[in-house]
Amino acid sequence: MKILNALLSAAAAVSLFAVSASAQTYPERTITMVVPFSAGGPTDTVARLVAESMSKDLGQQIIVENVGGAGGTLGAGRVAQAEPDGYTLLLHHIGMATSATLYRKLAYDTLNAFEYVGLVTEVPMTIVARKDFEPTDLKSLIEHVKANKDTVTVANAGIGAASHLCGMMFMSAIETPLTTVPYKGTGPAMTDLLGGQVDIMCDQTTNTTKQIQGGTIKAYAVTSPERLKIFPDLPTAEEAGLSGFQVGIWHGVYAPKGTPAEVTDRLSKSLQKALKDENVVARFGELGTEPSSDADATPAALKAKLESEIARWKPVIEAAGQYAD
Repeated sequence: MKILNALLSAAAAVSLFAVSASAQTYPERTITMVVPFSAGGPTDTVARLVAESMSKDLGQQIIVENVGGAGGTLGAGRVAQAEPDGYTLLLHHIGMATSATLYRKLAYDTLNAFEYVGLVTEVPMTIVARKDFEPTDLKSLIEHVKANKDTVTVANAGIGAASHLCGMMFMSAIETPLTTVPYKGTGPAMTDLLGGQVDIMCDQTTNTTKQIQGGTIKAYAVTSPERLKIFPDLPTAEEAGLSGFQVGIWHGVYAPKGTPAEVTDRLSKSLQKALKDENVVARFGELGTEPSSDADATPAALKAKLESEIARWKPVIEAAGQYAD
């Protein structure tokens, strides 16, 4: 028995040494960053900008892989089950928090199935409509949808998408249920808004900025605490009369549970460096957002954010009674 115990101890020591040595030389090959939404969407845009910059710092390419479906839970579930070696990552948005309530049966434990790398950015939302929609400002928009609640349609990119969450919050804020039209992705939803097939949408600046600037959709307000530099004339929802209406779609990077701390620390430092990259800062600015600070691009900050956002959205979703399963 003593010999067996000695052998087991030796094997454990060798395994621990191998893990430690591997972490010290990380990364040695290509890394996959899973985005749980379709290519070309706002979260995909954020991921590709960050992945490109982190690749330069890490000395290994980060490939973005889109694994869409089920409000982001398919991609998240895939990463949760991946080998915890730092070569499979997840970049997810606020849906990481809301899915914990939207889906009553998840294949993973949201808070405990991942290691945390850090926050990336918090993207403001915009309340927009087809360009020929009658209301001219947010006050008249609210009056119009209340008076025409049976005919006004609200587009979203699917249950659990940022546009769905913001739309749900908007309807809750104005205490008026509207007809929602879910799409399979942000692209199709925006296409129909541009074509006038649907009336309004609440979506991230990363998806609406070009259309607002081009005048192909009508913008009523931003959901940030302050006006955006990119849209100085566009009021905040608070200024426009929708008191307390603030929604930010934050993004974070995760790794499978059990990923060595040395690896997540290396990734966190690389993320912090990427978020100072001039190209990333400039492109984020064009999309109406800013990179997270060093203090937020950390494992502790992301974990705290996820915990607080699960608590924030749980009563909203339960009150709406809208579940994905």
